[in-house]
Amino acid sequence: MKHIKLAALLLALLLVLPLALSGCGKTESPDTIRVAALKGPTGMGMAPLMDSAQNGTAKQNYSFTIESAPDAVNALVINGEVDIAAVPVNVASVLFNKTQGKVQVAGINTKGVLYLVEAGNTIQSVADLRGKTIYASGQGATPEYILNHVLTQNGLTPGTDVTVEYLSEHAEVITALASGTASIGLLPEPNVTSALASNDKLRIAVNITEAWDAIADTTLVQGVIIVNRTFAETYPDAVETFLEEYAASVEYVNSNPAEASVMIEAAGIIPKAAVAQKAIPTCNICLITGDEMKTTLTALYDVLFAANPASIGGPLPADDFYYLGK
Repeated sequence: MKHIKLAALLLALLLVLPLALSGCGKTESPDTIRVAALKGPTGMGMAPLMDSAQNGTAKQNYSFTIESAPDAVNALVINGEVDIAAVPVNVASVLFNKTQGKVQVAGINTKGVLYLVEAGNTIQSVADLRGKTIYASGQGATPEYILNHVLTQNGLTPGTDVTVEYLSEHAEVITALASGTASIGLLPEPNVTSALASNDKLRIAVNITEAWDAIADTTLVQGVIIVNRTFAETYPDAVETFLEEYAASVEYVNSNPAEASVMIEAAGIIPKAAVAQKAIPTCNICLITGDEMKTTLTALYDVLFAANPASIGGPLPADDFYYLGK
């Protein structure tokens, strides 16, 4: 009798054990999700989510790191010290190649943020740049390749039809415009807003995103969200929840610039809320995921690769670079 009871007990345990083990494996909610972002437009959409995390109203636990330079974020990604990061569009591909595919791109978070600013009123279109000198920063990075593509597709050869003087910092371009050394400058937001606020002689002459859209089959992109591949494979639900919360965060920024700008300043993403508020409408903050993201980025990477393969870290990213959901 005892043997029968023992056998029945063992059978019951064998039936229950798989169910118990299924709930004791990998959880779909890590203790903390480590997120890094850059100061400027690529980080601005993150501010309301950061505020929610700080107030304890976010759906998941997050820790945020805000850096000034892409290299600092790159190091965190390469060393596996963050799970999710907002980075420049070309940097995502560079990191994919550099880490042998250990990162994936999960979404577009910033469209074009470049503008040609003029002290004067002579430039109304790209064609008007013939014979002019543009002061810019970002040589060897996406601003140079974007500008060159827009110029060449409008029949202008950089260095021949248009002179581009590259300076090391955005602030130097603003100083050159303010001093009269330069009359035309290529600047990203929120530097455009800061420059216009400090110099009433300046105006936006050309919206580079609109100029790009006029000559390209794809939308201009400058910032993306990347995720650690192992993290995405281990916690797919956590990634999906993050993207949902991030989408809501972006929507809040675009719909409530006054309130969001205070959060952006508090997070250290933009030093002054007043500048952030004015810049939000021209920062093109968004969240585009899935097939639309892949189609858009694939076309952009083709352009960057043709300009200089090194700009995207060598070869074009493989299909598994794109995180299309769980």
